Amino acid sequence: MRRVVVTGVGALSPLGNDWPTVFARLKAKQNAIQVAEVLQQYEGMGTRLAALAAPFTLDEKVYNRKTMRGMGRVAMMATRASEIALRDAGLFGDPWIKTGQMGVSYGSSSGSPEFIADFGRMLLNKTTDGITATTYIKMMSHTAPVNVGVFFGLTGRIITTSSACTSGSQGIGYGYEAIRHGAQTAMLAGGAEEFDATQVAVFDTLFATSTTNDAPRKTPRPFDANRDGLVLGEGAGTLVLEELEHAKARGAKILAELVGFGTNSDGTHVTNPNSSTMANAMRLALADAKLPPEAIGYVNAHGTATAQGDVAESHATQSVFGERMPISSLKSYMGHTLGACGALEAWMTIEMQREKWMAPTLNLETIDPKCGVLDYIRGDHRVIDTEFVMTNNFAFGGINTSLIFRRWP
Repeated sequence: MRRVVVTGVGALSPLGNDWPTVFARLKAKQNAIQVAEVLQQYEGMGTRLAALAAPFTLDEKVYNRKTMRGMGRVAMMATRASEIALRDAGLFGDPWIKTGQMGVSYGSSSGSPEFIADFGRMLLNKTTDGITATTYIKMMSHTAPVNVGVFFGLTGRIITTSSACTSGSQGIGYGYEAIRHGAQTAMLAGGAEEFDATQVAVFDTLFATSTTNDAPRKTPRPFDANRDGLVLGEGAGTLVLEELEHAKARGAKILAELVGFGTNSDGTHVTNPNSSTMANAMRLALADAKLPPEAIGYVNAHGTATAQGDVAESHATQSVFGERMPISSLKSYMGHTLGACGALEAWMTIEMQREKWMAPTLNLETIDPKCGVLDYIRGDHRVIDTEFVMTNNFAFGGINTSLIFRRWP
């Protein structure tokens, strides 16, 4: 089996678009939750909160009407994050990436909702007014990876991971497997999501969103007894995954090695999480990495701040690692970025591992007694020097993912 390393990262996140900015926010214990005015216009919407992506710019010479004609916001963010990642890896503009040896493994919960709405209006009004040649391209579930591939002229395989909250982590995992088994030499892997009221409504109708509208910085509260739900965010994260020997031959900097991936499904219920299969996903990743549980020094939790999710995940983690495992949730800082969360959280976990500095879960004051017994990092950061870290994500549909990264020496 070939070894797979991370040689570049690109991100657009609510906390910032580069590690120094994000790290400063983590150290300052400042989350990115804000009141979203757009949500106030919807009758029946309980939450008014969001975590919007930090501002970013596009080079108008590169991102123009021709190159962006098939992009909605989610595809545009995915492409920009991928451009940053390619530059970080030293591969931007390199003819090699167009040889078929680099592919894309990427996902989002859906295409851009505003263009899905165009087809909805067509069905309601029985007219194609407003439907253009690019409407479908912008709304299709694989709009992000396809636009990334076309923008950079990549001719390798396209793997679409439209799996809600595991879109980004499955993108990374399947990209890893494609390289490990020799199908590709490198992959742009990750996920993206744009903020939209329809996605908020999905969780709001399940009474799973936070309604702490008068105190945005006090929510979400993963694993806390007084939590009242999640906050949705947006962003994009791309990792350049590369076969180790190829990376070494070209003198690439190596950020981490991806050594384990596990994914499975509950097979029981679409929205109720299953602690047993969550735990099995973690065990699959450990088996893939050929590691005992004791080797993992930190777990980045999915940690959405929903009652069922937190309880199931924490008990699953305890069943695999016991009570000693340090764990925290980055969603307490940037909300739930859905299709992007697996990639953004993997990136931030890698960077924290490199810093030997693990962020606490914000707003975690009273641990829910229904949650599993773990070493919840709260209050202040934790200095942890560990060779291996795990980051987990769990999605509607009962899809579970677990990734293990090794700190590069």
